[in-house]
Amino acid sequence: MTVRADLSRVQWPTGGRRAVLAAGFAVLCALALPAAAAPLRVVSINLCTDQLAMMLAAPGQLVSITHLARDPAASVMAKAAKAWPTNHGQAEEVYLMHPDLVLAGRYTAQPTVAMLRRLGIPVEIFEPANSFADMQTDIARMGRSLGREAEAAAMTRAFAARLAQIRAESLPGPRPLAATWSARGYMSGRQSLAGEILTTAGFDTLAARMGRDQGSTLPLEALVLAAPDLVVTGRLGKGHSRSEEPLTHPAFRALRGNRAAMEDRDWICGLPSVLDATDRLRAMK
Repeated sequence: MTVRADLSRVQWPTGGRRAVLAAGFAVLCALALPAAAAPLRVVSINLCTDQLAMMLAAPGQLVSITHLARDPAASVMAKAAKAWPTNHGQAEEVYLMHPDLVLAGRYTAQPTVAMLRRLGIPVEIFEPANSFADMQTDIARMGRSLGREAEAAAMTRAFAARLAQIRAESLPGPRPLAATWSARGYMSGRQSLAGEILTTAGFDTLAARMGRDQGSTLPLEALVLAAPDLVVTGRLGKGHSRSEEPLTHPAFRALRGNRAAMEDRDWICGLPSVLDATDRLRAMK
């Protein structure tokens, strides 16, 4: 026997019938609407979004990246970047590319971002990654922005699996002291991607010991007195600037601990390749 309910005879609570009908109408509308189309012409005007988009974009979807993506000192994807046309982040040149999405960083030239938005071009702003969790958030967001959610999810799973393996292989026992120290005596803070890389590699950080959550300047004298077991510096070029002179000071060279010269590209952007830097540092314990 089939029982059919006559909804017209049901005694609805005040406003109940209206609420149910409204909810049903909303569901039907949602089912009728097509999914948002993935952008067809994407331009990146930030070094970090360049590389993440290069990893996730569909063939032909990314039409331009910044010239910095081809710089081997700044980009881990410098060779691959030669396959894309480059830009210098100017609003006029980007507009003439007719993008339907522009990718930018928080500190990308604000006048360019503002002008593009005034011209009606969507711009997605990505924050700098200060942790592995931030990185995974950015990967997922890039996947949504490009309509490549499945590819982004696969990248996140692979990153999380490798990170878990590195952490599982970390040896127990005393943790050596490490510090980053670069031009002008800059030291990365505890709450930074560099700080988490060092911690994951098995070190305590001088920044954490000194209670410095954010990046700050550390005098050479303070570094020498702390006597870290490892100092991670930038790599000096053939013609280094005056800001890098402390890295050649006799007192710095006399430090007994190990020194590791890392390229900016190793951890300037929140990319899966930061785990390569983590492995290299872990081998120096």
